[in-house]
Amino acid sequence: MFNKIILVGNLVRDIELRYTQGGSAIGSSAIAVTRKYTLNNEKREETCFIDITFFGKSAEIANQYLSKGSKLLIEGRLRQEQWVDNNGQNRSKHSVSVENMEMLGSPQQQNNNNQGYGGGYGNQNFHNASREAYGNDKTQDLDVDADKYDSDETIPF
Repeated sequence: MFNKIILVGNLVRDIELRYTQGGSAIGSSAIAVTRKYTLNNEKREETCFIDITFFGKSAEIANQYLSKGSKLLIEGRLRQEQWVDNNGQNRSKHSVSVENMEMLGSPQQQNNNNQGYGGGYGNQNFHNASREAYGNDKTQDLDVDADKYDSDETIPF
């Protein structure tokens, strides 16, 4: 079986960082992913809000360098959370456990801050921290053109 998801969007809120009793970091937030399309010559868009969770060193780095509105690419796995609410009803939701991410931004944002996000903390270093946190040295870096994901799509019906 294969469970991999890649999303490009903007953080809905700042990272909420907490620590387990064992000292492991867990960061929670959500990402807004907008799809633009045309239907009957009318431009439309739909936005999907997805909860995301960072673990270990990745959570600490995300908390340090990301804030509400930050554009990012995340790669991870989809998981389903289930619980019983206060009324005894079974509830569930899907979320993404982030394994890798890349901070994206417009060239204008990076020019305003000469070194980009985090005073020069490069994307490669973030990937290396993710690999350390997950013990995976075989992770591949993704070379993504963010503008490709902002284009209009035409639905043929």
